Parts: sequence; C-alpha cells; structure tokens
Amino acid sequence: MLVIFDCDGVLVDSEPLANTCFACALEREGLDWTVEETMRRLMGRSMKSCVEIVEGELGRALPSDFVDRLQADTLQAFRDAPLQAVPGVVEAIDAIEAAGIATCVASSGGLDKMRVTLGITGLWSRFEGRIFSASQVSRGKPFPDLFLHAAIQMDEQPFGCTVVEDSLPGIQAARSAGMRALAYVGATHSDPEALRAAGGRTFDSMSSLPMLAWAPRV
Repeated sequence: MLVIFDCDGVLVDSEPLANTCFACALEREGLDWTVEETMRRLMGRSMKSCVEIVEGELGRALPSDFVDRLQADTLQAFRDAPLQAVPGVVEAIDAIEAAGIATCVASSGGLDKMRVTLGITGLWSRFEGRIFSASQVSRGKPFPDLFLHAAIQMDEQPFGCTVVEDSLPGIQAARSAGMRALAYVGATHSDPEALRAAGGRTFDSMSSLPMLAWAPRV
C-alpha cells in the first residue's frame, strides 16, 4: 500500500497565502481576479497549466519573468508568515507509517518550491527521496501522469494507492489514475460538494486520515 500526499493545502497550510500572491501578480498584469477566483480557477494545477489559463484569459503572453517573480514573492511570503504544517498531519503521517504503509509526496508545485515549504515545516527530511513534482511529467493534474509516476517510482500498483488531496484537479487526477481519492475539506478554501462529485471521499480532520488510509478499497 502507498499513501500519496499532495503538498499545498494537505501537508502545508499554503493555499490562501500562495493564491493571495498569485492574485496580486495577476492584478499587475491587468487581470482583476479575487483570491477566491484565483483559487477556483488555478488551485491544484501545475504552473505551466496556470500560465496557459491566464494567457488565454488575457489574450496575450505573460512577461518572460512572470513565473520567476511570482515564485520569489511567494516564497518570501512563506518565510515571513512563517508557513505552518496542516494541523494534525504530522501525527497522521506517524500513524500511517507505523502501520507499515509507505508514503510519498506528489505535487503540482516545483521541487524548489517544495524545498522551501516542506523545509520550513520540517517535512522535507521526512519525505526526502520520495518527493515528486508535476515538472517531472508531461502533463499535470487533472491528468493522471504525476500520480502514476509516483506509483512507479515507489514500486506500487495504482490500485494499491490512496491519494490525499484538497483540489478538484487533484481528485480528478487520482481517479483517472485508478487510485482511491481522499479529499481533505478542513480548510476554508475547499469545496466539499465538488470534491465528492469528482469521486473523492471527504474528511475534515487529519485525525480521521489514518483510519481512512487503511480502510478496505470500495
């Protein structure tokens, strides 16, 4: 068995802050999206996919340094906050691994970003060598490529994997990969109804995760 964790919003409480930075960057380019709209349209997707969506909305290309400036601003905001782990997730990981279940991380974020977010929260060393990014596959979420890549690297079959996500593209990717999908809805940005409709089993507290992780597949 293998539990695959998304990073942002599942391991680290980063989504509101990251999307605030994204919305500010988009406003500078003339796209007046609220933080909520930015999250609804872009959360859970790879940066490549986000750029494509934004450029389609603007009808023009973003500046060549847009992504670099956005990442620098976002990582600085994470350091200033400072970023925290999602409440209860460390204890949940402890319980899952104590039961002999393997774990890894598979995120739309880049490895450089995760070195900061997981590093600040003390989780990088916990998962080091088992951290995978959408930058390593040709298609990001909602396509299944990233989760299938993680399963291959961890020597596990898709039907033996459980994915823990908080975004609609992430749940869609997990289901497309033939994996169980657990949807964390304990944060204010979550949309439980949409996540359930996409095939995710919702839960609102990380204390519930260990029992769900080793529950029989249905």
